[in-house]
Amino acid sequence: MARPKILQADRNYTFGSYFEMPYGTDEILAEFGYHFSISRLSLPRTTRALDRLPYLQQQIEDIFPLVRLSNETARRETLVSPVLLEVIRYSQCQLRIEYPVTVSNWLTGNLDYLLKSDRELLIIKAKNDDLTRGFTQLSVELIALSLCEERDILYGAVTMGDTWRFGKLDRPNQSIVQDITLYNIPDNLEELTRILVGILELPLEAKSETVPKENDDS
Repeated sequence: MARPKILQADRNYTFGSYFEMPYGTDEILAEFGYHFSISRLSLPRTTRALDRLPYLQQQIEDIFPLVRLSNETARRETLVSPVLLEVIRYSQCQLRIEYPVTVSNWLTGNLDYLLKSDRELLIIKAKNDDLTRGFTQLSVELIALSLCEERDILYGAVTMGDTWRFGKLDRPNQSIVQDITLYNIPDNLEELTRILVGILELPLEAKSETVPKENDDS
């Protein structure tokens, strides 16, 4: 028996709609013809000197005990924005905030953050309370962005401010991989920043290898 469709052709769905759906990431992505898996991504990392990073590290550690990170706005302004501002300073890329995208009635809404360089794109989805559903929404946004930009490989990240998780879209293979590793702020700040800058430095044809994981549960 064929599985009933989740998405209805005559309905409109914003990116936020996918966060609210009670379905697994794999089920939702299958509606777009994409395969979902969980693997350890070998993410690019820049080797350049990040001379301002110790200052940012100390700044975050100083304010961390003093700010209540109880809502999404607090996390975005205190933790996400300072990191992204450092990234665009190193990369000299463009940063778009609440960037509108419309591809179809199933793919429309605003991207929280979009970093765009000459060679690569990175989308950041900030979510306060649920990385799993946040990654589902991020995945759908990556699909929309791949259609707008006609890029074969796109990287994205979902974050709650103090925790980050990466993903990769491979359009030729119709697949989206969720990375196993979580990066925490402030402890993994340097590694996280090197990955973000490294992604933006990638040539268009560069692709990362993945190590398969037996279970693909979302």
